[in-house]
Amino acid sequence: MLDKFPKAPDEHKPGRPLVPTGLGVIYVLASAVYLFIIHGFQTWISDYWDKPSALTLASCILFGGFMGLLDDWIDIRWRYKALMPLIAAIPLIIVREGETVMSTYFWGKIDFGLAYYFIIVPLIVTVTTNVVNQLGGLNGLETICPSIVLTGLAVTSAIHGKGESILLYAPILVSWLLAYYNFRGKIFVGNAGSFALGTTLAAYAIIANIEQTLAISIIPFIFNSALKLINILFLKREASLTVDWPILRAEHRRSLITLIAYYYPTTERKLVILIASLFTLFTAIAIIMSIV
Repeated sequence: MLDKFPKAPDEHKPGRPLVPTGLGVIYVLASAVYLFIIHGFQTWISDYWDKPSALTLASCILFGGFMGLLDDWIDIRWRYKALMPLIAAIPLIIVREGETVMSTYFWGKIDFGLAYYFIIVPLIVTVTTNVVNQLGGLNGLETICPSIVLTGLAVTSAIHGKGESILLYAPILVSWLLAYYNFRGKIFVGNAGSFALGTTLAAYAIIANIEQTLAISIIPFIFNSALKLINILFLKREASLTVDWPILRAEHRRSLITLIAYYYPTTERKLVILIASLFTLFTAIAIIMSIV
């Protein structure tokens, strides 16, 4: 089956072996089918669910996956790709998912009214999807880090007794399954996977009203994107790694990956584990902050 998928070179391995890519479509299809089943159960059997949240999340994931697949096909320029996640925000806006009243750390609770749906929701989806998509290039990085955050969001929902956590059971299971094989260098999820995972994080945080947990959890994503964009847009410099197999090192500090590799040259797997540990730390902090 994997032979049917297109292949991409593993840039950090000797001989640059070809690896099946685009496996993110498995996450998209499995999550969408699961969420449609959940929606059917809530609609036909359960009487306590008053919003089509499962259907909304499924629509967002499908939009995100399609946009990523489109980028895999035609390699869209960043100036256009950066705005594509706005399409994935449409289901959330139309259904009016989320509460317009948001808790903030410095100003208490604020009711943003319609501005929440037409400004904040598109902003959350666009930023989250883009920053997730911008952290990759190492085996496992594109899947492990979003999976950690996704798990953290589910834990936060469960702690606060939110029924929405059921929406993430299958997405989390599939994302960790793909992460396992991605970390071993057996598959790549492609932009279809990273776009869909980023969209899932944003959409679920809005549906479950845990935007603050998301904001803290994705700080490493945001830091990486800020560092890369400053170098690309203002200094016209791109991040890159030097391969001295099996050690990866960097001669500069233009991304989260190269920042760590600059001070601590190490193997690809150890580098991924270090970055994943950073995400685990910030996700744990986010969960704790949601409790206190």
